[in-house]
Amino acid sequence: MLGVQLAQLFDGDRPGVSEALELVAGFDDALVHGFARLGEERAAALTALAGAVATSPLGPAVTEAAAKVAAGSIGEEHLTALAGARTALFGAVHDELLDRLDTALGRTRAEWEESPATATPADNLLSGSRSWLHELAITGWRGVDHDLVSSSDQTLEALLAEPGLRRLAVLLDGLAAELRASCPIATMARLPVRRWADLWTRAVLLSQPGARPAASVEPVSGRLLVLGVDMHEHGTAVQAQVHGVLEPTGDAPSRLVRASVMAPKVDTIVGTSVWRLLDGHPALLTALAERRSLDLTDMPLASSGDLVWQDDKANVGAAADPFATARLQLTTATAPAVPPLERHPIRISEPVLVEGYEIDGDQWTLDGQSLTVDLDRLPPSGPLTPELVAASTACIGLMRWDAGRWRVQPLAVQATVKRKPVEAHNGDWAQGPTDPKVVKAAAKAGDAVAVLRERAGRLLRK
Repeated sequence: MLGVQLAQLFDGDRPGVSEALELVAGFDDALVHGFARLGEERAAALTALAGAVATSPLGPAVTEAAAKVAAGSIGEEHLTALAGARTALFGAVHDELLDRLDTALGRTRAEWEESPATATPADNLLSGSRSWLHELAITGWRGVDHDLVSSSDQTLEALLAEPGLRRLAVLLDGLAAELRASCPIATMARLPVRRWADLWTRAVLLSQPGARPAASVEPVSGRLLVLGVDMHEHGTAVQAQVHGVLEPTGDAPSRLVRASVMAPKVDTIVGTSVWRLLDGHPALLTALAERRSLDLTDMPLASSGDLVWQDDKANVGAAADPFATARLQLTTATAPAVPPLERHPIRISEPVLVEGYEIDGDQWTLDGQSLTVDLDRLPPSGPLTPELVAASTACIGLMRWDAGRWRVQPLAVQATVKRKPVEAHNGDWAQGPTDPKVVKAAAKAGDAVAVLRERAGRLLRK
């Protein structure tokens, strides 16, 4: 339960956070205009970035990179060093914020365990990726045009065909798509500066041979108690990320875990229809829709806390109340370690139980502290609405840090509507909507998934 812990979370300044973010903002501004056109102010921003990591192992390489780039000598190794420094600063901010949140919640967190890095396939493809990212940095976002974006097409096509490089491929494909949709960028009034810099930086590091250390993986058995599901929707993909508590077989302590399943989609499949794309995971969807536990047998679990979901290793168990799980288990379950390249403030998403709050729009007040509720993250694929959240008395959500403040993203609420208790979860409609109005609207709109599958089958038969 969050309650009084908010005072600990919000009490006092976060040492070094604002200063680190200012240094990052200076680097990001240089990316906007391009490293080929650095003035004194932006060159000083790179020098300041180097100064922030001067006493770390990155220090010599970043100091040299800042000097070389300011002098107009821009090599790929220099951009890699600067990207590493930016990532290190965000990692430090992430660690400070997460430590404060863990302290406020009384939450214990596991240590990161790294497995030996595996061989990176197709180094020529990594080299092609670095070359395009190098051109983006030299040109700057303001100078990007259709020709520069299109120059990545051949590399992207080859990357997407290589399973071992799929993460990098999807990242670069997404960045290229955003840049292409924004052209001509020179005329844009506002740019998503932080977002594009985040994508560029991550891509630079992922395109280094052996840059992504593997998480250790172990088979686990036990009972999975679902807390809630966070739906991620994009025009071309949908992902259901389930947060829960794993009670391992034996005497091992409970652990906070995640299980993610995803599927490709087209932008005409929206709302409750996206669940149809995930029907290859019937046990998981049944547990979400019916609020039941799952009995796991030898399910792979990474040290990052992510279950490598295999539906045939899960059996639907007894009914399990997520709010009862949250009240009994959230204070004692061990949280997973955070992989090195995932240490970014925007990636913090910790399950919490919030009760006893007063509501004023998107602000909840608990024990004199104000907490922002992120209503924009409510998915159209479930029954949660702003009205239900506004009538709620208890909430299972994810604590996030965004735009300089903490926010809670609701996954499930207990509310009172027309003097009757109501409970709603994002996963309630995993096997189809239960609200008669939504069922009627879906029937009227037609089954887009069935139509597309039938057309695809017809094309394959030809």
